Amino acid sequence: MATLQSRISTTSRSPAVIISSTSLTISYPTLQSLVSSFQKNLAAIGITPHSPVSIALPNNLEFIVSFLATAAQRGIAAPLNPAYKQGEFEFFIDDVKSKLVVVSRGAVSKGAPEVEAARKFGVAIAEAWWDDRGGEVCLEVLEKGGLRGGAKVERAEPEDVALVLHTSGTTGRPKAVPLTHRNLTRTMDNIVQTYKLTWEDKTYLVMPLFHVHGLLAGFLAPLQSGGTVIVPVKFSAGEFWKEFIKFGANWYTAVPTIHQILLKSPFPSQIPPIRFIRSCSSPLSPTTFHALEEAFKAPVLEAYAMTEAAHQMTSNPLPPAKRKPGTVGLGQGVEVAILDADGNEVPHGKEGEISIKGVNVTKGYINNEKANAESFTSTGFFRTGDQGKKDEDGYVIITGRIKELINRSGEKISPIEVDNAISSHPAVSEAVSFAIDSEMYGQEVGAAVVLKSGRMVTEEVLRKYVGEKLSKFKVPTRIWFTEHMPKTATGKIQRRIVAETMLKGDQPKAML
Repeated sequence: MATLQSRISTTSRSPAVIISSTSLTISYPTLQSLVSSFQKNLAAIGITPHSPVSIALPNNLEFIVSFLATAAQRGIAAPLNPAYKQGEFEFFIDDVKSKLVVVSRGAVSKGAPEVEAARKFGVAIAEAWWDDRGGEVCLEVLEKGGLRGGAKVERAEPEDVALVLHTSGTTGRPKAVPLTHRNLTRTMDNIVQTYKLTWEDKTYLVMPLFHVHGLLAGFLAPLQSGGTVIVPVKFSAGEFWKEFIKFGANWYTAVPTIHQILLKSPFPSQIPPIRFIRSCSSPLSPTTFHALEEAFKAPVLEAYAMTEAAHQMTSNPLPPAKRKPGTVGLGQGVEVAILDADGNEVPHGKEGEISIKGVNVTKGYINNEKANAESFTSTGFFRTGDQGKKDEDGYVIITGRIKELINRSGEKISPIEVDNAISSHPAVSEAVSFAIDSEMYGQEVGAAVVLKSGRMVTEEVLRKYVGEKLSKFKVPTRIWFTEHMPKTATGKIQRRIVAETMLKGDQPKAML
């Protein structure tokens, strides 16, 4: 049956979850028991089918059990970043019409932002915590809101919406994406098959569980395979290798920012055996790809994912198959097509909009018919909004977000191509290019650059370097040097935010 509860192993000999801060180890039978008990508590307080439950918890056992129990009860889990400000909580709680907000113990007495946001809309508030003595995840309703109690314990169905997440988007209001049990379990299947996950694998979770990357690739798929998920509260470069080695992890998945942080941080005296390193959620430069493989002696597999596809769409395969830096690999359990503006497939090797079709793809955004009409073709393909092409082997190459392409006098410039050219300079740690307004050309190329520690380079030298790699019209006319690149909570870079931040600042200054 295609439901989360039915797909999580009940027989694996490996631990299901290890909470790294306390070494608390949860077996698969114990996890099932904890979820079942919590589900009964949800029913008792009045969570009925299709009730949205916002979960404002960090990466911990309470989050894990709350999420799985909500889905089992046919509720709709709506994970939220616990670091949000009150206004952000208000938007998301109101947008999904939450019936319950689950918060950390002590949050109510402190008047935490998530609590005040729930109060504004009269939403029920419950605290969740791990009772070590009793061996259970407790749930206590402190403000009842509109809950009436006395619901029956439910059994989830494949077409039930199990999860709602919001797309961050490049512009405009975030869109609410509903994902069913069938959507999620198909992605879990695809990830297990792509990386040949088994009960012997242990992953170290560095991505937040409120994000589709961490939830699907870092957590749910490993549980389906019977493997082990090692869960720190959050990513820490100082703790990563110590805990990775201590608990015997053999793979991890992360955004490029985290890979770059690990490359800049002290390595262990002996690199442990790593079966593979997965990179996803934003482009991985070929420079970082090669640096990772050389430093950590493991194959790096770049993947391509979206919330609307319940995460993974494509990935580079495991050895001995080919992995290609600068590509996001092959379709994994989905059909991938490159389409023109009219929805027709373009000739092989030509650029167009990357589009996908598969069981993992959402049926549409919530209450947004305009976005649905624009995002789905008459033949059922979902338009990703990314421009790209397929190479001679069918590997997908992303050339940029269609709305982020730089249009210089009709010449379309891929910002990713410019990023990679700048990033290949030995003094550069990170580079993000974007469009800047130009009276003469309409748009020109601007770029923000973070230099490696102790390295120096001038704007003039960088521009000359890029000019040796790219056509003249692709060379940035302005370069900003910054110590930190603006990022989202998951470490993802949004060009719009980078551009706005740089343009609000002073004139670009060379690092001399």
